[in-house]
Parts: sequence; C-alpha cells; structure tokens
Amino acid sequence: MTLTEKYRPKNLGEIKGQDEAVVKIKYFIKNFGKGKRAIILYGPPGTGKTSIACAAAKENDLEIFELNASDFRNKEKLSTILKPAVEQKSLEKKNKLILVDEVDGISELDYGGLPELIRIIDLTPYPMIITANDIWDKKFNLLRKKCELLQLKEISYNIIKTIISEISAIEGLSIDSDFITELSIKAKGDLRAAINDLQTLSRLKDYFSIILDERNKETDIFNSLRKVFKEKPTNEIMGIFDSVNMSIDDIMLWFEENIPAEYKGEELARAYDLLSKADIFKGRIYKQQYWRFLVYENIFLSYGIASAKKNSKTGFTSYKKPSRILQIWMNNQKTIQKKSICEKYSQYVHVSQKRAMNEFPIIKQIIKSNPNIQKELKLDEEEIEYAQL
Repeated sequence: MTLTEKYRPKNLGEIKGQDEAVVKIKYFIKNFGKGKRAIILYGPPGTGKTSIACAAAKENDLEIFELNASDFRNKEKLSTILKPAVEQKSLEKKNKLILVDEVDGISELDYGGLPELIRIIDLTPYPMIITANDIWDKKFNLLRKKCELLQLKEISYNIIKTIISEISAIEGLSIDSDFITELSIKAKGDLRAAINDLQTLSRLKDYFSIILDERNKETDIFNSLRKVFKEKPTNEIMGIFDSVNMSIDDIMLWFEENIPAEYKGEELARAYDLLSKADIFKGRIYKQQYWRFLVYENIFLSYGIASAKKNSKTGFTSYKKPSRILQIWMNNQKTIQKKSICEKYSQYVHVSQKRAMNEFPIIKQIIKSNPNIQKELKLDEEEIEYAQL
C-alpha cells in the first residue's frame, strides 16, 4: 500500500488545511435536497479533493460510487455506468454518495459526455461530488450553473511539514528536519506529491542527493507529453522541449515509458520506430561529437512521435514517471558501494582493485560470513548492508 492510501484521512476531522471546505461539504451532505444536487471541488493537485469526498462518505456511513473522467467519454458510456448508480439503492448502506473524479479530463471531442452528466445531476437522489483541477473552461459553463462551487486552496508548507513529520515518525524514518522542511516547500502546496516523494526517498540511503526541483520538471514534461501525444504535428511542436528543464536523455525515458499509454497497434510500432531513430542520433552525437545532429533527435521525439498517430487523441491519460530513472540511480549507488568495498579490500590484502572487482562474488561471501572481517576492513553500515544482499 502506498503511503498516500495508508494515511488517507478516515473522516473530515482528519482533513488538514481545508477548514472552510470541510464546513461547506458537511453542510452540503446534511442539507442535500434543499439546494443544488452536486458540488464541484476544484483546485490544484494534491489539495485533498478526492480525500474530502471519501472522508465525507465514511463519516456519514455512505456507500461511495466513484468514476473517473475516462469513464464518461460519451453519452452512451456515461448512461451505462453512472445512470444505474443513481437509480439503484445501496446494497449495504442506507444511502450513497456519487463521486465524479477529474471531470476536467473530458475533452471537447468526447461527444455527449458533459450533457449526459448534467442530465443525471437533475435526476440523482444522492449527493454528487465532482472534482476538477480547473473548472473555468467555457465547455463547463452549463455544468457550473448546475453545481455549487467550492475552491480548495494550496496547502501551506507548515501543514505539509507537520503531516510528513508525523508519517515519518510512525514509519520509523530517520529523516533530517531541515530536509523535510525543504521537501515541504518544494511540494508547492501538493500534499500528495510530498508524501509520494517521502516514500521514494525513504527507500534511499543518500536522499540528500535527490534533486527536489523534479516537481517543476514533471509539470513541464507532462504538458509536453500531452501536446505530442494528443495534438496534430505542427512546426511549432518541434520546439516543445525548449521550455522543459530536463536533459534530452531523460525526455527520451519519459516517452519510452508512456508511448504504450496512448498508442496501440500500428501507431505503437511507428512511435517506437521513431523513438529508436532518435536514439540512433543520440549515439552518433556522443560517439562523434556531432552536436548538429541534436536537431534531428528533437524532430524524431516531437514531430515524429506526434505524426505516428492517425488522428488527434482525446480524453485524459495519466502519464507515469519512468521507472528506469530510479533504477539507474540505485544501480549507480550499488556500483559505488561495490567499488568502495573493493578499494578497502585491495589495500588490506595488497592486491589490485581490478582483481578485487573481478573476484567480488567470492569476496562478498567472505565478508558476509564473518563480522570480524567487516570490522577489519572498516566497512560502514551502507557497505555492510550492500555486502549482505
């Protein structure tokens, strides 16, 4: 279980930093039927929109029916999924709550979804909570009129720091207070991101080496991925990476990870073929130092991959951070530990470090089997832990 799920608030009293929203959501649930039948919680990511809805359901003993933007691309699909939920009584509870998550993931090309959602709001006998990051697009004009609007603000870094510190204490994580402060500030009001960062960093020994400005980088790369994957190829798209504060090597890893989330069949094969061509030019650049080839690498990554699709893509897609980035970093850390052990061993027994590296599997077993040898070599805790693997 992720820490965000493990420590998700179980009732509205556990929601931090959104006092006004908690009061209004309590009033909405208690007085349902006397006003509008749906309420929209909107605000930046990680401010507690979904958590408030789930906590409200638990606190009021309501069965929660949840669906995401990807579930209502058109009238037929929404009618099939959501309409029965508002027409049928709860099987286990006396009542239920309908949660429509990430409504701003609906594209203008997702025909009929929004009108059907508005029609169902008129029919629902149950309170409906809708979440969105940005609800002010003109396509939501009618939806806004049908719903109460409740804005959630960014969570202050002091509250994030308190929550992160509490989780760290419960999980037994020895993390420096100043580092937690920096992590909380860099989260920019996104509590979920801060907790996810904590979980990632807690697995690493040298967590100070992790650069905490990844939040800005990820925002930029997410926007770039959406433009390349969703929109038609244009000349302007070839400059899409100019504003991304990330190396072209890392950008390639993001595309490698997320192409299957958008492309299937022939499109998938075409996109990976173009990604491989970008990799070929990357190799030529490094091998021959022909930096003029960088323009071709950019073209294949942007215009090329955008052209791999037959038509513009619609709907919301959740892009993932490349797993290889963390794996590469952790493998580098393992290599550092291995070299450090071999250096100490070679000096102690008077052999070359190269020989120690070649014989490391045997050396590792010797070190692992005898704590006295660990002391003789003056291995630190990280080196001992690595030798035990």
